[in-house]
Amino acid sequence: MTPTRSSSSDDNGPASPTSVRGDPSSSTRGNTKAAAAWFATATALILLVLLIILILQNQAVVEVKYFGFSGSIPLGTALLIAAVTGAGVVAIVGVVRLTQLRVGARRGRRLDAQRGEHPVG
Repeated sequence: MTPTRSSSSDDNGPASPTSVRGDPSSSTRGNTKAAAAWFATATALILLVLLIILILQNQAVVEVKYFGFSGSIPLGTALLIAAVTGAGVVAIVGVVRLTQLRVGARRGRRLDAQRGEHPVG
């Protein structure tokens, strides 16, 4: 026997899309392009503030040596440069991989077309 809820219970929680209350506004709000853009902007702003705090708290000048070059730079700035460089490397690797996948998919479609096969869908 499955437990059932009494219809007289006072539930002020959010209504599910299949609820009896039929509140369409709670189930239709949410995943829009504008909402995604605002979320991305807010997230980027929070990360930027955290990064500024990191740089401001780490202003001690350090000596950096790299492939025979040496120089003095604030620690926060050195960390920022390292983070941006790492993100750039990840972005380049991602672009290369996506290009490989696109070329492979295009090649597969071309071979299917040459064989006379029609893709489903």
